[in-house]
Amino acid sequence: MLDTSKNKLLFLIHLPPPIHGAGIAGSNIKASKLLNETFSNSFINISVSKNIKSHSKLTLRKFFLIISVYFRVISFLLYNKIDLCLISINSKGSAWLKELLLVFFVKLFKVPIIYFYNNKGVRSNSYNFFKKKLYEFQFKNTKSILLSPLLYYDLSTFVKKTDVFYCPYGLINNSVKNNNYAFKKSEVVTILFFSNLIESKGVFVLLDACKILMKKNISFRCNFAGSEGDITSIQFEDKVWQMGLQNHVYYLGKKYDFEKEIIFQEADIFAFPTFYHNETFGLVNLEAMQCSLPIISTNEGAIADIVIDGINGYLVPQRNVEILAEKLEILILNPELRNEMGRAGKRMFDEKFTFEIFEKRIVEILQEVLTNKIA
Repeated sequence: MLDTSKNKLLFLIHLPPPIHGAGIAGSNIKASKLLNETFSNSFINISVSKNIKSHSKLTLRKFFLIISVYFRVISFLLYNKIDLCLISINSKGSAWLKELLLVFFVKLFKVPIIYFYNNKGVRSNSYNFFKKKLYEFQFKNTKSILLSPLLYYDLSTFVKKTDVFYCPYGLINNSVKNNNYAFKKSEVVTILFFSNLIESKGVFVLLDACKILMKKNISFRCNFAGSEGDITSIQFEDKVWQMGLQNHVYYLGKKYDFEKEIIFQEADIFAFPTFYHNETFGLVNLEAMQCSLPIISTNEGAIADIVIDGINGYLVPQRNVEILAEKLEILILNPELRNEMGRAGKRMFDEKFTFEIFEKRIVEILQEVLTNKIA
């Protein structure tokens, strides 16, 4: 039963599986104590994929799940009066078209909409006349939440600045309380890559950089952890052996919860050389900051909001193996610099990116939208 004394909100969000930024954000929104104390909330999971590899494939199972989601949403709208609907919507592709029908249903019932964007691609997808008209329909009389002002350009063709709010991700405190590992001097420095095994996340770029380090006789270990994507574990292992990196590089498989925290705890450097076109924030970079790790990443999406070059890590040009290897070498050979950058990142995390800051900001945005009422 919905609490009649509070504003009634419907959240159409992505929940795991698979594990990705939108799924983690959706889980955190659903678990927010402050959000659920402030409003009377209902949540419908609009994710229909089991894993990253099946994300873009339409199967019979997914077709029936999509139809099920449509019926759940329509049924809910028929029997409940909603003050505001938050939709975690994709920017483009088949997932966007699927979710656009949800937008149609919500608008049909005259429920105000605010979008929460965990990805980008609207601008690059809007040059087709038909798609442009669909975006005009989608954004008419709505508001949007972006993770950073650096991402506004993606919606700027269709959305006024006054209709956009900004709310960066925040992370729930991990269960590893002791951060003393940030000040250790490891005998063998461990580099960590934690993301899905997707080529555009920089997997092979990092392997190439590791080969440069190996040829220079620099002692290191590089751990890769995450689900298989467009690179399988077998393909990854074959590549490692072909490059002669089997004594330096290790694939640890999927890791969740406490196991994941331990992997971060045991690392000295976090490397995320992504050139993924939909990258917005690089949530894994926040996880590294939370664990006092210096970060090497790229200036994609809003990552420059997280990694301040020369302060808590380095931003390197995308696909530039030589500069990536150079920055890794600097951090491997300078434990004091690693610790200094790790501490700077942890301070930044505590000041800007905790879950408490995230949920407070989300509540403020929703209250402001409800107060002003979408025209």
